[in-house]
Amino acid sequence: MLEHLESRNGKRGNRGRGNASAVLGRSRLHSQCSAPTLETPRSLRTKMPELTPDLIVVGFIWYIVFLFSTTCHEASHALAAKLGGDDTATLGGQLTLNPVPHIRREPWGMVLVPLLAFLFTRQIIGWASAPFNPEWERRYPKRSAWMALAGPAANFMLMLIAVVLIHLARNFGWFYRGPDGKAGFFELIVSAFYFLNLLLGVFNLLPVPPLDGSTGIMLFMGEGTARSYLDWLRTSPYRLVGLLIAFYGFRYIYGPIEDFATRLLIFGRF
Repeated sequence: MLEHLESRNGKRGNRGRGNASAVLGRSRLHSQCSAPTLETPRSLRTKMPELTPDLIVVGFIWYIVFLFSTTCHEASHALAAKLGGDDTATLGGQLTLNPVPHIRREPWGMVLVPLLAFLFTRQIIGWASAPFNPEWERRYPKRSAWMALAGPAANFMLMLIAVVLIHLARNFGWFYRGPDGKAGFFELIVSAFYFLNLLLGVFNLLPVPPLDGSTGIMLFMGEGTARSYLDWLRTSPYRLVGLLIAFYGFRYIYGPIEDFATRLLIFGRF
């Protein structure tokens, strides 16, 4: 049951980089259940587990949740852009919760890399994107900032829905464990939605390019400063360096964030 949860643990631009990393570890499913471990990037320190049938089931669930969550992330970017006056993503087919248009745009990031990563490293790592008009972005930097933040906001919304379902399930006994003590299907799904969307939302808020946080911080800038910042952001040779720093440094800051969020939202204590 959840009481045993442990969280130790011109050219078009691209928005909603949707960079996602969910890591499958070993020995126990820390997102609410026993059987194989499913952890956040802290499990990179552990030995890679064997590819058992249980782990395949868990990995499949997390991949489907990743696919849906990333689709919501990118569709939210497209919706915010459309409301702000840029219909580039809408015309490109990204304003939809159907994952197919998003997969067509980023087949490597949404299908091939996540599945290959799980097969060879027991991790689910992927990304997605939605097109936008960079001239619109420069003309309306504040609107662009709201567009950037719409993606992580969608992830946090999915996470909060999972929190509500977890509390309802605990109160009404919806979680079921088999004779072997393994978590039921519903428990696995809501656990994945909670942990993965918390991870996606926090990771994409990091203020380094090309993550959403690097554009979202323009909300705190004046119009002129924001435009100068955008000009630098587009031409900076350090874009990939920032992403590498974020990816490898994230594991050290995410653990305390996840623990705090879980204690507060799941167990109702600080």
